Amino acid sequence: MSSFKPKKVIIDTDPGIDDAMAILLAFQSPELDVIGLTSTFGNVHTALATRNALHLCEVAGKDVPVAQGLLTTLRGAVNLGIADFVHGSDGLGHTNPPEPKQKPIDLSGPEFLVARVEEFPGEVTVVALGPLTNIAKALELDRDFPKKVREIFVLGGAFFVNGNINPAAEANIAGDPEAADIVLTCGANITVIGINITHQVMMTGREIEELGKCNSKFGKYLRNALQFYYDYHHEFYGVDAIYLHDPTTMVAAIDPSLLTYAEGVVRVQQEGICKGLTLFNSTKKKWAEPTEWCNKPPIKVAVTVDSDAVANLIKARLMAL
Repeated sequence: MSSFKPKKVIIDTDPGIDDAMAILLAFQSPELDVIGLTSTFGNVHTALATRNALHLCEVAGKDVPVAQGLLTTLRGAVNLGIADFVHGSDGLGHTNPPEPKQKPIDLSGPEFLVARVEEFPGEVTVVALGPLTNIAKALELDRDFPKKVREIFVLGGAFFVNGNINPAAEANIAGDPEAADIVLTCGANITVIGINITHQVMMTGREIEELGKCNSKFGKYLRNALQFYYDYHHEFYGVDAIYLHDPTTMVAAIDPSLLTYAEGVVRVQQEGICKGLTLFNSTKKKWAEPTEWCNKPPIKVAVTVDSDAVANLIKARLMAL
């Protein structure tokens, strides 16, 4: 008898077109048992992220609880820099999805995270696809959260490359830098996938058309949403493709062996023109004087990726019947 047991996964998400791809990918992956979604701001405001998360569960035919996360940053900022120019005003490429039949559960996103890791200690994997506000709040609600959660995969940061919201910062980290610094130094088993990795994993315009023509469960749905996303990439990056940020992070949770990692301490710049910058100390050097870098727990940062294998896995799963 097989001992295979899928990971219990909570997806913290701000859907978002590539979030939609990642969520549907998770539902198509036998390695993962999605036990809930928590919504956050980023690509859209939190309330719309909640609506889109509920809608995507219905598209997938999955009865999965969705918990609405915080409406502001951890410290209450409301200027959230929503990326509607990337994802459309509805977050799903102006496809105007219908109002979902289901409603979010009564627990908030952070409360749901705390409750599930308490219910399944050492078993829950969190895949964080937006700003880390909900997870930072969960850490405030339960100091033992880092010990109880199995692992956290974070889409965030730009390691040794320019950011995508400005030259210094990647959008998810810049969305709530204080929350990011709290989470990345909390002591949990954390793996970070930055845009230095996700910019290597792409789906071309031709492949998007193939996705729309296939008879898969999600092909035509995603093809319609991806047009707006493709147009953004073509205009701003000059590529005949889209970057697969969120799906690549989900693949890391599915099969971590498709990437390689370095270990070290990551801190986040809190202010100034480099606000949101992720700084990675992977050296073994002993510093002469104590600093804010000392005695911080190391995390794993993705440094290489088998981009063809990751892209092929994403396409195969999303094109499956």
